[in-house]
Amino acid sequence: MEAEDILNRNARFAPSLIRELANSAFGRSDVVPFWFGESDQPTPSFIREVAIASLDAGETFYSQNLGRPYLRKAIANYLTELHGQPIPFDRIAVTASGDSALMLASQLLLAPGDRVVTVTPLWPNAVEIPKIVSAQVECVSLEVQEGRWVLPLQKLLDALTPGTRMLVLNSPNNPTGWTAEKQEQRIILEHCRRLGIWLLADDVYERLVYREGPGRDYLRTAPSFLTLTESDDRLIVVNSFSKAWTMTGWRVGWLVGPPGIFADLAPLIEYNTSCVPEFTQRAATVAIEQGETYVLAQRAELAATKDRLTAELRRLPGVEVPEADGAMYAFLRIAGQDDSMLLARRLIDEAGLGLAPGRAFGPEGEGWLRWCYAAKWSKNQQGLERLAKFLGA
Repeated sequence: MEAEDILNRNARFAPSLIRELANSAFGRSDVVPFWFGESDQPTPSFIREVAIASLDAGETFYSQNLGRPYLRKAIANYLTELHGQPIPFDRIAVTASGDSALMLASQLLLAPGDRVVTVTPLWPNAVEIPKIVSAQVECVSLEVQEGRWVLPLQKLLDALTPGTRMLVLNSPNNPTGWTAEKQEQRIILEHCRRLGIWLLADDVYERLVYREGPGRDYLRTAPSFLTLTESDDRLIVVNSFSKAWTMTGWRVGWLVGPPGIFADLAPLIEYNTSCVPEFTQRAATVAIEQGETYVLAQRAELAATKDRLTAELRRLPGVEVPEADGAMYAFLRIAGQDDSMLLARRLIDEAGLGLAPGRAFGPEGEGWLRWCYAAKWSKNQQGLERLAKFLGA
């Protein structure tokens, strides 16, 4: 292949601006970073210890493409109990991260030229992955109305035309925290069924939801399409151990799909990653079977941090922070600052503050900044002080 052809092919998709920005300041002790979507706390010891025991036992060999049956069954039991909907283990595949699950779904279902619709602003990986297989991506943007991110539902339905191959929907949303309503999901599902559109739902943040339910307690999980669908619906739901169980570096996730995809999915995993390491599957199993207390405690801490940080940010001059129902991000903008990449670089150089530029989440995110608040309050406080000083507050 000619060098020019390689360059043209690579231009199909864009590099991550979050990585670009973070790489420019890695190793700088004078920068307080909030750019990556991960907690600053290590994976809990009860999970780590299981992985250590697995390695000590010599479990270092290949496993099944779709994952060990013990983990697939544990995920099935967890989802069945969480959503009140039977999810059999043979509809579940263990993947080398939620990111890998998105890639597998795109490789499995998309062909060059296929039309994909996404709801943005959105984590760049979810937008760019379909482009790697030469699909065409169209974006429908969330909107801010009365201080809250909302989905322009009719605009989305109008974009989901006959011939659309796939809708990618992330709820709770990274970076905005927007969380779909059950009725919105029902309308979207019926529309996709009618037109034969595949629905790829990213549920990675489903446990990090801050809405109140009966008794004024937080809902245990965000609304999920899994509660509305039949087993043969054109629905793939991806999830990950990264966020709710603070296991970002372990690279283990899962997907739920209709039975008809699994004959092709197993060899596709073989040709991508072969399998997920045994010791990470052992750790993931104990996380999902014994980690509920940890998940709820982490969510409670994040909720308190979210409320406190949002209130403090809104006190700063010119700062806008719409309300978010889920995830672990404050998506903010500063009046008069329209170039998010330039602003993010200035914050690094002039304030020692590392935030993700909104442009990384698509043109719809330009002018915004993402702050991952999954950190001890003392670190968030330090960031607030630096931003306040930068703004002259």
